[in-house]
Amino acid sequence: MNYKKVNGIDLDFLKSVVGSQFVFTNTEQLNDYAHDQTEDFIFIPEVVVKPRTTIEVSTILKYCNQHLIPVTPRGAGTGLSGGALPVCGGVILAMERFNQILEIDERNFQATVEPGVINEVFQNAVKEKKLFYPPDPASKGSCFLGGNLAHSSGGPRALKYGTTRDYVLNIEVVLSNGEIIWTGANTLKNSTGYNLTQLMIGSEGTLGVITKIVFKLIANPIHTLLMLAPFESPEKACESVSAIFYAGCNPSACEFVEPEAFRLSSKMLDMNFVVEENVEAYLLIEVDGNDLDLMFKECEKISEVLYQHESKEVLFAETSDQKEYFWKLRRSIGEATKVNNTYKEEDTVVPRAELPQLYKGVKEISKKYGFRCVCYGHAGDGNLHVNILKDDLSDEFWNTKITEGIVEIFQLCKKLKGTISGEHGIGHVQKPYMKIIFPEHQLELMRKIKLAFDPNSILNPNKIF
Repeated sequence: MNYKKVNGIDLDFLKSVVGSQFVFTNTEQLNDYAHDQTEDFIFIPEVVVKPRTTIEVSTILKYCNQHLIPVTPRGAGTGLSGGALPVCGGVILAMERFNQILEIDERNFQATVEPGVINEVFQNAVKEKKLFYPPDPASKGSCFLGGNLAHSSGGPRALKYGTTRDYVLNIEVVLSNGEIIWTGANTLKNSTGYNLTQLMIGSEGTLGVITKIVFKLIANPIHTLLMLAPFESPEKACESVSAIFYAGCNPSACEFVEPEAFRLSSKMLDMNFVVEENVEAYLLIEVDGNDLDLMFKECEKISEVLYQHESKEVLFAETSDQKEYFWKLRRSIGEATKVNNTYKEEDTVVPRAELPQLYKGVKEISKKYGFRCVCYGHAGDGNLHVNILKDDLSDEFWNTKITEGIVEIFQLCKKLKGTISGEHGIGHVQKPYMKIIFPEHQLELMRKIKLAFDPNSILNPNKIF
């Protein structure tokens, strides 16, 4: 058969697998899939294919593997490290048609879903059953669960409940040669062979394509209480975080926010948030549970710790609307930071008690190199998002000196026993910095794992390493 080809890719074959309406090659559609939320990078694929079944994915990968065609799996395109960028062209495997919640098993506190289900849609579905899926990234209203697995996404409530990897029991994966495997078992315990489930989580689509996920669920907490604590000293705010846990408290979220971050999201959303005079940092702290009396006592104890660390008056969100107001401000910071500005976002993370040193060091480095950065993040996890803004800096400075500053920030993370990404992944933009964290022999071990799963390196090539 004589297939129509685009740079060696048989379009008629792909259409025979998924249907002609799900194979795209026109410029407008290719441009839609040429970027994600990472800075301003653009990489144009040759073709976008939207499969619907595991067998279709298997057939496509088998074909691409035989013909050495790069394949970039893609979810919602909300990533911040360039994991979904088709840097080598080839095929974008868009998983948006895998959007079904297949089963919610209330007896076993489990759910089986497809990777194209939106995080918040899944959360709401299990909540209707009085169950809880905690991982809640800022983009929960649009990000896909498959992408969450690809980066082991976290979010504010990872503090108490853990990240995505803590809720995955089993995954159906299509390997680069088209073979289909399940990585584990639908059990809470599993000591049977290597843990391929955990290896797949965080692998950013470089080892296989996820087509089904079995999640562990927990009981849904009935109530939440929310506090906003302003500080004149960011370092004091950071120091208070460890003290909260040392006092025996267990908040479900503890977020650090610079005033400028709130100003940016408030301006974008037109929400009229007013920063108090002399305030240089905020902590947004949530407590959840089923017993309001116990929760109020915990909030009182947390407030005592905050005041001991020189917090100004702590504000309690008394209504659901007030809670939603503050969470909307917080979750919109990333998007607001990008509006009308070029930026680089670094996903630094250190042990919780080292957060004051990390914050202080980041500000010293930004002053040394002459760039402006807006900091916010999951203080309870020691996870600080550092958004570096281009402002009026020259292109030459942006492409050279900024990199030197980022290197120093990551070296500081390593010095403090931390690492260069807590939840955003490595993808395309952070791979030059992996050598700061890992020696070459350890990177080579990871490369060998990649080749064991994907000998021809067709799956999301030129990522991570």
